[in-house]
Amino acid sequence: MTEFAPPGRRGRYGAWQSFTVALGLLGGAGAAALLATVLSESQLTGWGWRVPFLLTLPLALVALWLRLRLDETPAFASAAVGKSAPVRPPPAGETARAIALGAGRLMGWSAAGYTFLVVLPSYLQSTLDATFQQALIATVLANLGFAASILPAGVASDRVGRRTVMLAGALLVAVLALPLLNLVQDPGASVYAKGAALFGAGAAVGLMAGPGPAMLAEMFPTTVRYTGLGLAYSLSNAVFSGCAGLIITEVVTRTGDADIPAYYAAATCAVSVLALLTLRGDDHRRALR
Repeated sequence: MTEFAPPGRRGRYGAWQSFTVALGLLGGAGAAALLATVLSESQLTGWGWRVPFLLTLPLALVALWLRLRLDETPAFASAAVGKSAPVRPPPAGETARAIALGAGRLMGWSAAGYTFLVVLPSYLQSTLDATFQQALIATVLANLGFAASILPAGVASDRVGRRTVMLAGALLVAVLALPLLNLVQDPGASVYAKGAALFGAGAAVGLMAGPGPAMLAEMFPTTVRYTGLGLAYSLSNAVFSGCAGLIITEVVTRTGDADIPAYYAAATCAVSVLALLTLRGDDHRRALR
């Protein structure tokens, strides 16, 4: 998406990748909430939980068909092996450092996103005694905030830079994660206030997710871009998203501290702030290498 983007629009084009993630999360949470509403508990646990998984099969085939019809980008074609003077890839050490830095820049996005958008239902049920339906509705609200901010964040990053927008998202989560979670925990708070808190938490993550794909693409030259951004994205999500549920559940169980999800999201975003500060302010204006 970023390699096909016209000059000055890589953030806008790349944000669509994150937006499709938001649509997938919304589709999953929405399908689960609908099934939990129309089916009894015995029906849901007996066979209903399989329905969303079965619905993904035709979607996967459509996605594969679309990908096979997509041409390679001009940037990739011009750097492909077989030209009279192929472009040499950068040294392996340089690429490894860029991958590690990219993972650090994505750490907050990965951890806070998974905490607020995926782990939330289990946390609300196990820690705050919410019902299954209430937990799913809360997740839908957080994902709506996430989806709503992604595309505007991508567009804004084309104007003011990836660093500015992504730093704003990471700083917001680092500062507001605990107050927002405390508001959700407060039995005296109104339903509307709690809904706004969840929506806001998701929107803050979206500020990182919108410019994120373009930021990653701009870190690597064409010869190693697919490998570099793929590893940075996958490593960050495997470690800080994939382990989030286990870390939060175990620490809450051992300490009894219901604020652990906020601490986890805030700490990882604080590290991402340090990594994002190394971004050049004009990267969004430079041509891809």
